[in-house]
Amino acid sequence: MRVKRPLTSPEALADAGLVDDAAALEAVAEKYALAITPFLARRIDRDDPADPIARMFVPSTEELVVRPEELSDPIGDEAHSPVKGVVHRYPDRVLLKPVGVCPVYCRFCFRREMVGPGQGETLSPAELDAALAYVAGRPEVREVILTGGDPFMLSAKRAAALGAMLTEIPHLEVIRWHTRMPVADPNRVTADFVRSLIVPGKAVYVSIHINHLKELSLETKKAAARMAEAGIPLLSQTVLLRGVNDSVEALADLMRALVAARIRPYYLHHPDLAPGTGHFRVSVEEGQAIYSALRDQVSGLALPHYVIDIPGGVSKANAAPSDIEASAEGYLLRGRDGKLHPYRP
Repeated sequence: MRVKRPLTSPEALADAGLVDDAAALEAVAEKYALAITPFLARRIDRDDPADPIARMFVPSTEELVVRPEELSDPIGDEAHSPVKGVVHRYPDRVLLKPVGVCPVYCRFCFRREMVGPGQGETLSPAELDAALAYVAGRPEVREVILTGGDPFMLSAKRAAALGAMLTEIPHLEVIRWHTRMPVADPNRVTADFVRSLIVPGKAVYVSIHINHLKELSLETKKAAARMAEAGIPLLSQTVLLRGVNDSVEALADLMRALVAARIRPYYLHHPDLAPGTGHFRVSVEEGQAIYSALRDQVSGLALPHYVIDIPGGVSKANAAPSDIEASAEGYLLRGRDGKLHPYRP
């Protein structure tokens, strides 16, 4: 089915052949933002009930089930927000959220109660000035991570203007953009937009959120190539999701393909305790078993860091199981053969 406009309501999803009962999803749409780009809608296989793109973006009534452990702000953005649009959790870096909207809304989003029309909006000029003044006044901050929402929702002109303002902060060394756009609407990542990301005198990185090999379309690869060939290093973020990528085969296929596309796997996130997302979560034990198997199958270049964000925003915790055990005579080291080998330093 040819989809020409973003799908932003249950009725639109039904018209596109993605859901059968639009009325059943009205309560979900009232609670959480909904949008699927025409590009992604066309990539969903209507005949596959386990289609990974559909599972990530098409809403479900399971989202109305909120478990006791779930939190509206699971990683503590608000507790670490000194001014609007800034999250300062680590000493040497801050998050800057210039926009609060996205081209698509992931059904597992940890900011799902903070983003979307009417929830998160673009910072006003005065709010952006205040956010930048906060960064400028803290010489220990060397990196700004642009997130949101999705900062690639900015036009090329506005992205360039934001980069120019960041250039004026002398102690700032690194600008990192976090985005879903190369997956959701890759044709928006034009050559003009890529040029707008380049900031003289600063190191610019782009981190692409991608969870399954099916998201790495030819168009997405071309968007990534435009950035890579402009000299922008590319990273990836992946969330470990039940029913999407919770197998070593799915993750290995994705990580290898990312490296081939010049995208360095950076983080594998254990799913956060966002409300209405319990159906996506795997246990920590499951995640560690998958990660251990992945570590034995792919090269170090293709292996992301497996992490859990500590609720409340303290920091990330390393979730990878250790290969080292203490012994009476030194240590035992786990090899990829599954055996423990003695090590006596």
